[in-house]
Amino acid sequence: MALHRLWDYISFSDNWKTCDTSLLDEIATSWFARREVLEANSDEYKEFINRLKRRHAIETGIVERMYDIDKGVTETLINEGFISSLVSHGDTNVPKQTLFNHLQDHLDAVNFIFDIVKENRPLTKGFICELHQLTTRHQEFAEGRDQFGNKTKIPLIKGRFKERENNPTREDGTTILYCPPEHVEAEMDRLIEIYNGLTEKNVNPLIIATWVHHAFTTIHPFQDGNGRVVRLIASLILIKSNFFPITVLREEAKVKYIQALEDADNNEPQKLVTYFAEIQKRNIEEALNIKEVSNTSLNEVTNIFKQKILRKQQEKQQQYERTLAENRLQVFNYCGLFLNEYKYKLETEFDDSVSLYIGSSRPDDSTKQHYYYEQIVSYAKKHDYYFNRALPKSYFKFGIEFESKKYELAITIHHFGYDDSVIAIGGFLEYKGILPDETSDTTIPLDIKPHVISIKDDVVSKEKNIRLHLENILTATIAQIASEI
Repeated sequence: MALHRLWDYISFSDNWKTCDTSLLDEIATSWFARREVLEANSDEYKEFINRLKRRHAIETGIVERMYDIDKGVTETLINEGFISSLVSHGDTNVPKQTLFNHLQDHLDAVNFIFDIVKENRPLTKGFICELHQLTTRHQEFAEGRDQFGNKTKIPLIKGRFKERENNPTREDGTTILYCPPEHVEAEMDRLIEIYNGLTEKNVNPLIIATWVHHAFTTIHPFQDGNGRVVRLIASLILIKSNFFPITVLREEAKVKYIQALEDADNNEPQKLVTYFAEIQKRNIEEALNIKEVSNTSLNEVTNIFKQKILRKQQEKQQQYERTLAENRLQVFNYCGLFLNEYKYKLETEFDDSVSLYIGSSRPDDSTKQHYYYEQIVSYAKKHDYYFNRALPKSYFKFGIEFESKKYELAITIHHFGYDDSVIAIGGFLEYKGILPDETSDTTIPLDIKPHVISIKDDVVSKEKNIRLHLENILTATIAQIASEI
């Protein structure tokens, strides 16, 4: 039997210190400001948080293979609440009462996390054990092995660290060795000590949450329920920093989550940090599309409207808008630089049989604001966000013409959601009919999500990810054209 030692005495290595968090950092500033507005004014935001809690409660048990629920029924439970009549025979693989007992335990646990943030309680072993007891309230047994190595059910110790080994065996026969029971107390003390030290040093909370998640996983301090508990602890750390719970979706568990954890086992934590950033950014982008003004009463919405108009007239607001304008233009310039570099590269590799050109409109060019309007509306609908047409936008068109064929890649830089400091960089490809029998343009979907960033603060640090996004768009574009010739 092969053995794989996962646990070692935990530490915070240099590889963690140097992890790239820019995917989340580049939108965080706008999100923090928008969050204050939504928390103060929006009932829709409160319901959004409740939906996030219910999604976490459902998915955490599915990822741990405690139960399964039909995907469509899952969405209904998230939107409507945990109502037993919404689940029919065949929608789940466990008895309905068992399912709802687990769901309620998980929901109570995530609510507990939000309450702890308000109370500002420190992270302690006692709190972690309390969280385990709440999460496993209706779980009576854990999987174990008898003296002959056969799988068996053993009573689950709730709210206390493990008293026997809990080393799982993979399908290939490899046994994973977690922390032995006799070292758990000391290792958990060490985890909390390192966590407190990282917090005092103001290390990026994304890195702290991800490191705590991985370190806890290698210890595996409880007989069962470790995954559920550690995702709640990581969520607690991020919620304290005005982010959202960590919810691993069932379709991402193997392809992203488990693979990233295994990379971190080999002291390569970047994929796990990036995955947790993707989860946060996904939630932020959805929240940015929530209106701050609810349709409550005419007097209330009129007052909010008046306040916003007055605010726009103040000098502080005017300076803010000048900053946004400067940063819009800077992002436009980054895109132009990258596209011109690629155009030059292609020109050195082809003769005159391939014609290349770049056209553009700056964000401060009011004469071309209507260009690509319908295509951006369609693109925003496809990717489920609000395109704020009232704010300045810009675009590039990258043309490729050869053998009586003509393609134009449109790169659009436009506002995303209801916060005026957030922009999206999107792309779509158009085939331009230039033969006598080709009289209309055809939009070819590239299926690339927009790159969403804040322009509230300095955008210099965001150039790297802007260039990576444009590279992805051009890769998809050239691949599409190559497949058609």
